[in-house]
Amino acid sequence: MRYNGCTRASNNPAFIAENILNREFKAEHLNEKWVTDVTEFKYGNTLDSVHKVYLSAILDLCDRRPVAYVIGDSNNNALVFETFDKAVKANPGAHPIFHSDRGYQYTSRRFHQKLEEAGMVQSMSRVAHCTDNGVMEGFWGILKREMYYGKKFESREELEKAITEYIDYYTNDRPQRGLGVLTPMEFHEKQRLAA
Repeated sequence: MRYNGCTRASNNPAFIAENILNREFKAEHLNEKWVTDVTEFKYGNTLDSVHKVYLSAILDLCDRRPVAYVIGDSNNNALVFETFDKAVKANPGAHPIFHSDRGYQYTSRRFHQKLEEAGMVQSMSRVAHCTDNGVMEGFWGILKREMYYGKKFESREELEKAITEYIDYYTNDRPQRGLGVLTPMEFHEKQRLAA
C-alpha cells in the first residue's frame, strides 16, 4: 500500500487561513467544528484501464458523522463546492469552524467567499503537517482499510456503490469507542436531544 502523506499546498493560493482549529479535535456541540478533505480511489482491471474517482467529505468533529460527501471523476473546485453546498443545505444555520488542508480548492477566493456567505470561520492546516487534519486522515484510513484495500473494483459503479454503502454503515452501524460505543448517528441524536 502506498501512502503519499500530505497534500501539496496550492502553488498560487488566493487566500490562506490560520490554523484556528490547532488540533483541537473535540467539539462539545454539533456543527461547532467541521473538517474536510478529498481522497482518491482506483478501479479497473488492467494497467491500461485503471481509472480514478475522488471522494470529498466533510465530518462534524462532535459526532464524527459525515455531514456531506460527493464522489466525482475529478479532484476539482466543483467537487469541493458541491460537497460544501450539500453540507450547508443539510444543516441550515450551522456556523462551524471549517478546517481543511491548503489544497487549491480550499485556498481559492471563491471558496473563501462561500464560507463567509455561510457565516463560517475558515481554518487551514500548516504546510506539510498532515496531523493538523488528523481526524479526516484517520477517517480515510478507516474507510480504505475496511472497504477498499485488498479488493479489486472493476467498474466505477461497483466502487461508488461500495463507498456509499460503507459510509452508510460507518454512520449508522459502526460503534466508536470515542463516542461512548455509539454510532455517529446515535451520538448525533443524543446530542440533538440534549440541546
